[in-house]
Amino acid sequence: MVGRTPLGRQFGWLWAAYAVSAYGSGLGFGALPLIAVLALHAGPAEVSALSAVGPAVGALIAVPLAPWVEFRRKRLVMIATDLTRFAVMATVPVAYAFGLLSFVQLLVISAVVAAAKIAFNAASGAYLKALVRPDDLLVANARFESTNWSSIAVGPPLGGAAIGLFGPVITVVVDALSYLLSALCLTAIRGREEAPQPTGRSPARAGALLDGWRHIMGHPGLRALYLNQMLVAGLIMATEPLLAVLLLRRLGFPPWQYGLAFAAPCVGGLIGSRLARRVVARYGRHWVFRTVGTLRAIWLIGLAFVRPGVVGLVTVIAVELAIIVNMSLYTPVLATYRLEHTPKHLVARTLSAWSIGQQASIAVLTALGGLLADVTGPRTALMVAGLLILTTPLLLPRHDQTSQHEPELPLDFRSPP
Repeated sequence: MVGRTPLGRQFGWLWAAYAVSAYGSGLGFGALPLIAVLALHAGPAEVSALSAVGPAVGALIAVPLAPWVEFRRKRLVMIATDLTRFAVMATVPVAYAFGLLSFVQLLVISAVVAAAKIAFNAASGAYLKALVRPDDLLVANARFESTNWSSIAVGPPLGGAAIGLFGPVITVVVDALSYLLSALCLTAIRGREEAPQPTGRSPARAGALLDGWRHIMGHPGLRALYLNQMLVAGLIMATEPLLAVLLLRRLGFPPWQYGLAFAAPCVGGLIGSRLARRVVARYGRHWVFRTVGTLRAIWLIGLAFVRPGVVGLVTVIAVELAIIVNMSLYTPVLATYRLEHTPKHLVARTLSAWSIGQQASIAVLTALGGLLADVTGPRTALMVAGLLILTTPLLLPRHDQTSQHEPELPLDFRSPP
């Protein structure tokens, strides 16, 4: 029987908090765009704006938060951001019940949730690095990745069914409660966390806002991976609102099929994340970055050929499965490399800078995709995104950029994440 690598009770509570939140978000996958389409009758430009403007504003809000997160107790930051997301998401069902729900409210909620997510991820990454041994970082990140994809596999079909039975805001209610439960799990972690002490210059200085980007752009491996990730994530996420409009409005897919089209392929996320440690041990991280990083990018163009009915549903599932298998293998390796190559006193700012850049890229490319779809139609916009992403492997790092000071994995890699 294959054993598990033990990571301790404190990691267990951190993982539980992540899982509760992930499953809530999985159930509410695409909830705000769906509400915009079904309850507010939004068109392609409005749906794309919701997916772009809110996160872009959230990224701007997160910029001054990065130094603040760096020099605060990370567990308290995570609890505060969970409670913030609970509070703002809870306003949706209240406003809907009284007939006051508006597109502007959805934009504000999207911005606040995006900023809180960036702060939470920065704090949790720094907390994880302090919580587990360096040799176990890949195992821990792979477990988070596996949980993420399993939550998306289970959540959207249930969310689509729930929307059909109880109306468009039910998944928002569940998502809001998941943040509250996540905060409760984090309060169960025992042990006092010392407040980080500033090193050198004051963390309040204006230059501290840019320290994360300085570290990324000054490190050849991180710089190449960062630029590649911004474009790949931006182009993939830009297709989400386009597909929502194409599948739900143009091709007449019911909400449960829309959810199924994104949920079924997430089984591939369990496969990729569980293979990550073995693949790295056998082929090395650079092989993962170059080969798997390329394989993430070649499938997206298939979404431009989706047709009505069962054939169209199978096409979406097949394309998403191919993308997700490679993404779920690649992502924990990238997350581990990023933590290992970032000094302790810069982790929160580096992760914030990474998330902000990625969020900004998603926002810009999603907005452009929405504008293009308004002019030419969602199918043409999907084709353009699919063609552009084929150029992204050119940005992947060379071997000499990622092999410097490369930490070695233990030889015994038989225990999968």
